Amino acid sequence: MVGVFWMVVTGLLFVGFTAIVKSTGGRLPAAETAWLRYVLGLLFFVPFARRILSIRLDGPTLGLLVIRGLFHAVGVIAWFFAMTRIPLAEVTAINYLNPVFVTVGAALFLGEKLAFRRIAAIAVALVGALVILRPGVREIEPGHWAMIGTSLAFAVAYLILGPISKRVEPFVIVAMLSLTVALALTPVALMNWVTPTWSEIGWLFAVAAFATAGHYTMTLAFAAAPLTVTQPITFLQLVWSVALGAVFFGEGVDPWVIAGGGMIITAVSFITFREAILKRRVTPGTNQTKF
Repeated sequence: MVGVFWMVVTGLLFVGFTAIVKSTGGRLPAAETAWLRYVLGLLFFVPFARRILSIRLDGPTLGLLVIRGLFHAVGVIAWFFAMTRIPLAEVTAINYLNPVFVTVGAALFLGEKLAFRRIAAIAVALVGALVILRPGVREIEPGHWAMIGTSLAFAVAYLILGPISKRVEPFVIVAMLSLTVALALTPVALMNWVTPTWSEIGWLFAVAAFATAGHYTMTLAFAAAPLTVTQPITFLQLVWSVALGAVFFGEGVDPWVIAGGGMIITAVSFITFREAILKRRVTPGTNQTKF
């Protein structure tokens, strides 16, 4: 119940900051908006500056952290662009493809095996994406392509995180991500700079606060309960995104988005459940270890 509670809070925080980004209206370029979000987010690490400066990393690890930051930066720019171009519900639903891309990437690049059931689940998720996009029935907008790019870029960043997380503490990973993304976005943001108003800076600081708090509460949820419990709760974000889009942004409720999102949700939940079952088979239980 504690894990479920923190995951519900996480979902509300994430939907909250997406709504704030949506309400800014898109006057600022996507790269600048993303840069401001991460620069303002670095303020939360100021109390830990001495600890961050004392970090010593070997060359390969530092290189992987930088590459991960670059891919994350690309995904962040695409996400901020999509937020101002397509409805909240579509952004949320397409973003659920991220675990699917991670699963495919792990099979292609990390040598993980894909059983028939997982392949079937991936196929269902991709069909769900087609239901949302409906190519040939309606025009696929740049925002949709941007969200697909976001899911792909975040998937690569997640795959790089795997080997790093085994030898670097989480605080260092989060701090390095914030720093590398801010640095990577700096030249892109300056290329098409629009002076932000104090109001826009205030809203983006709120975005940084919501995002930072969301990552923290998500960590609490993962510590309190297994993924099979917490993962399905994340899909409540689609419900809240549909409600927010309809009530505050006049986007209406698209049954195709709900249907396609539901298919992706089902597929990702099945993949998560299967991974938990496989881990349980590999890891002996407490009674088994007594022998």
